[in-house]
Amino acid sequence: MKIIIAGAGEVGTHLAKLLSAENHDIVLIEKEREHFQQDVSSFDIMTMVGAATSLHDLAEAGVAEADLFIAVTPEESKNMTACMLASNLGAKKTFARIDNYEYLLPKNAEFFRSLGVDEMFYPEMLAAKEIVAALKNPWARLWFDICDGELVIAGVKVRENAHNLVNKRLYELATDAKKFHVVAIKRGDETIIPNGSHQILANDLVFFSAVKDFVHELPRIAGKEVFEVKNLLIKGGSRIAVRAAQYLPNSINIKLLEINKDKCQKLLEQLPSNVTVYNYDGGDTNFLVDEMGIQDMDAFVALTENSEVNILACMAAKRFNVPRTVAEVENMSLIPMAEGFDIGLVINKKVLAASSIYRLLLKADVTTAKSLSIGDAVVAEMVVHAGTRITRKPVKELNVPLNITLAGLIRNGKAMMIDGDTIIQEEDHVVVFCLAEALKNAEKLFA
Repeated sequence: MKIIIAGAGEVGTHLAKLLSAENHDIVLIEKEREHFQQDVSSFDIMTMVGAATSLHDLAEAGVAEADLFIAVTPEESKNMTACMLASNLGAKKTFARIDNYEYLLPKNAEFFRSLGVDEMFYPEMLAAKEIVAALKNPWARLWFDICDGELVIAGVKVRENAHNLVNKRLYELATDAKKFHVVAIKRGDETIIPNGSHQILANDLVFFSAVKDFVHELPRIAGKEVFEVKNLLIKGGSRIAVRAAQYLPNSINIKLLEINKDKCQKLLEQLPSNVTVYNYDGGDTNFLVDEMGIQDMDAFVALTENSEVNILACMAAKRFNVPRTVAEVENMSLIPMAEGFDIGLVINKKVLAASSIYRLLLKADVTTAKSLSIGDAVVAEMVVHAGTRITRKPVKELNVPLNITLAGLIRNGKAMMIDGDTIIQEEDHVVVFCLAEALKNAEKLFA
């Protein structure tokens, strides 16, 4: 597949690296040569100095033969224009990074497709929704709804007190009424797609799939306390912070710290009435205790532009026993360290952007795809069509690759777990969990 990426910033470069690993023909365009990151040369990527909105430069990049054109420059208008031009020059699909959530409304989507912009993504909105899901289910490290919550993927950090799980092999776990399925285990930097002989250890991040009726049992199984977030402290008045505050219930008491005074004035105009804005950086421990009451917070979210500050802020919140913490870490090299510090959920806009693009690269009918953790695992919801390989035999006879797990399925709007005797049918929606590099193998099951 020939893919042209306009914009060699962090998002564009990260996408180029990911996609080049899957043997796609990648062209990365940037207006200034010095803007290319030094390590790009070590990947199988063609770089080109040019403007995303130049007809001449787009033609020189081979846009007429492009299967996918992705515009991820910092400027929304440039991305939209570049996609329109690329589409009219022959690109089969276009994908634009945007900053205006109104563009994503269903009533506007068809209008933009008619102009040549097939798909759009708003990384800050994706991140905000990730935060909201984390705060609505604070006992889980990660939460992903399938088919309006009929099936749930929940990532849970397992502690020593999880006696039903710790040191147990998967075949020892009772799965009465097919309540849940362990689809992956993250241990340190390694992500494991397990079989029955794999053992769960303390401090593993275990990914479960469960049907809606049994999700409430997962906290007990994992030794987690269920609680509701009523008091939230946010550090940093970014666009992600604004979106998250707007999406959260008004019943939550939110305090937001922002160091820039002018920005505080703008935030007061954007945020709902349940948010109180403070012009302060939050670096003083006495202020956090006396003025913010951090020791009484149910959750703390760090969303400044500095990844290191966000990590340290969440570590400080943990020392005050804040049960739920979230850190935005845009520096990819810091993510393993952040996870090693056990600071809660780590979000990264580049990983979320990659999730949005994965589904465009699959030939199978994929309704949604999502990268998990630091991007080494993917969960995808795939629609089954008549005559495809996955419908021909019971699951136990399909020889599903070891690095792929069938996490569950939706049939006629109802979720169910999958076992060896399950026969998958046409129009089923199957949830596939796999390592990122195995995504193409998973696709073959649905061909």
